[in-house]
Amino acid sequence: MAAKEKAEEKPLTTVMEDYLEAIFNLDKEKRFVRVKDIAKKMDVKMPTVTSMLKSLKERGLVNYEKYEYVELTRSGTSVGKEMRRRHKVLNKFLTEILRVQPEIADEEACRMEHTLSSHTLDSLIDFMEFIQTCPRTGENWLEFFTEYRKHGRRPEKCQARCESFSDDFKKQVDSLEKKKKGKDTG
Repeated sequence: MAAKEKAEEKPLTTVMEDYLEAIFNLDKEKRFVRVKDIAKKMDVKMPTVTSMLKSLKERGLVNYEKYEYVELTRSGTSVGKEMRRRHKVLNKFLTEILRVQPEIADEEACRMEHTLSSHTLDSLIDFMEFIQTCPRTGENWLEFFTEYRKHGRRPEKCQARCESFSDDFKKQVDSLEKKKKGKDTG
């Protein structure tokens, strides 16, 4: 088996994935991606970037010639886009659901994005969507999550609970308004 074929069979390292994500993001920000742009984004020296670009080129993930711009191949774009998606989802989960400080969440999301399987990440996305559509009332609200994943929408039981919760909430608001009006007029 040729050396190139063996290199393609090896899984990407987390550093390679980070480079592909950085190049993908830079490509969205700038017209052309240069080695010095990548070095600045990754906080490394230019020779380190050049070395990595050679490895990524051997794997067919970037098009790069010395002193030229860097361009992701279709495969490289796919990996970079997936890494960015993972990062965004995890960052959102950490900041919006767990309320982790943004700086810490960004670092943690970067570490987590390399270790979660696609299945686990998809479950996390579904969970985030679920808790945004179903109020967290009652002891068994998490049980509704399984139903949500199965059907891709708010479960009927959850729908009934949501409506009941909404009705109860409206009654409480009306009651408070009546009490307030009674105090204002009395």
